Amino acid sequence: MSAWIHMVPDEEADGRLKELLDKARTPHGTVDTVMRVHSLRPETMNGHVTLYRSALHSKDNKLPFWFLEVVASYTSILNDCTYSLTHHFMNVRNLLRDQPRSDRIFLALKAHRPEDEFQGKELALLRYAGKLTTDVGKMIKSDFEALKIAGCDDGEVLEVNQVCAYFNYSNRLLNGLGATTDGDVIGFYKGDDG
Repeated sequence: MSAWIHMVPDEEADGRLKELLDKARTPHGTVDTVMRVHSLRPETMNGHVTLYRSALHSKDNKLPFWFLEVVASYTSILNDCTYSLTHHFMNVRNLLRDQPRSDRIFLALKAHRPEDEFQGKELALLRYAGKLTTDVGKMIKSDFEALKIAGCDDGEVLEVNQVCAYFNYSNRLLNGLGATTDGDVIGFYKGDDG
């Protein structure tokens, strides 16, 4: 685990911190740096893990998890957050299970050209996430209406809005505290999840 901020290791955690570290464990049984950076203020970890799981891993989501991970990755690219991009593009690869397509998606996102790999509703949602990340003060009603015209329902827009908003928060947390993936198990999914 590596960050500029002091992080309490498992063996020194007790009480509420131990309880919340256990709540934040990944399917691999580890606590990633993104959660451990909260160890000096455990209640912020509690809020963070709850928001993360509700935005990105809720069974109520209708959009495919791999696509929500693409939104997470694109937001992280636009914010230059290597930590989140490393974790969440691994999730795209593990969920999509199509290496050539994953590679094409990665290149399109890195070039800030989602239109090279997406169209229709998916492209509209990625453009929305892009503007929400880079030009939030310029969002207008027609940005939302364009999503409806592309075939998105309000629930799908909300899912992308929440994933994008969460990653704008998380990217700032990670970059602002100098978090790295050193010692993390990369990706939430083990490779056989779907």
